[in-house]
Amino acid sequence: MLHRFASPARFSRIATRVLPWSVALTGLLFVAGIYFALFASPADYQQGETVRIMYVHVPSAWMAIACYIFIAAMSAISLIWKHPLADVAARAAAPLGAAFTLIVLITGSLWGKPTWGTWWVWDARLTSVLIMFFLYLGHIALTHAFDNPQRGAKAAAMLALVGFINIPIIKFSVDWWNTLHQPASLTRLDRPAIDPGMLTPLLLMGLAFMAYFVTMLLIRMRADLNAARARARQLSAAE
Repeated sequence: MLHRFASPARFSRIATRVLPWSVALTGLLFVAGIYFALFASPADYQQGETVRIMYVHVPSAWMAIACYIFIAAMSAISLIWKHPLADVAARAAAPLGAAFTLIVLITGSLWGKPTWGTWWVWDARLTSVLIMFFLYLGHIALTHAFDNPQRGAKAAAMLALVGFINIPIIKFSVDWWNTLHQPASLTRLDRPAIDPGMLTPLLLMGLAFMAYFVTMLLIRMRADLNAARARARQLSAAE
């Protein structure tokens, strides 16, 4: 299945067709999500209006983790099957994942100050997310650290796979250690422990962030492939 999209030219054609739809879907989801988050969802009885930070913080956290899983998967595909687009996808996704993680850390501090009385605590969840941010930065740095792009891609892929051990730590840190973060509210076996009025905008914003990731990933990958083709033409002309 993956080899059907191994051709950069075929991928670029598919991305060109998909992008207008993904851009439109991203815009619609953000408009709907922001409307429900600001005007249709109730304030929390304890946190008041501060709880609305959740509609940015939580989807960013979902995407930060999902993006790292995506990079680790692309890294494995690159190292094992040598898929030509896997490195391109991982390289394009890393800055997006780093941005999502930075948003998580910033909004978490803004939410933590009125809720916990402090901007930062070194609990397991916060520390493991900070480590993930540094892993993203390390991936980006290694990608551009070598004159040979293949060596940089291989080093970054190995870092991504080694760092994947941090993902279950982030996920289960609230269960394994005593942290200030509450346990999972949406993945409970019985029913989500969240008001339906809050659940709707939260899911809409989650879908909006996901659509944004797909849109930006396609844009960055297509730009990367176009730059590679331009470099190849320049080398060919120089020879």
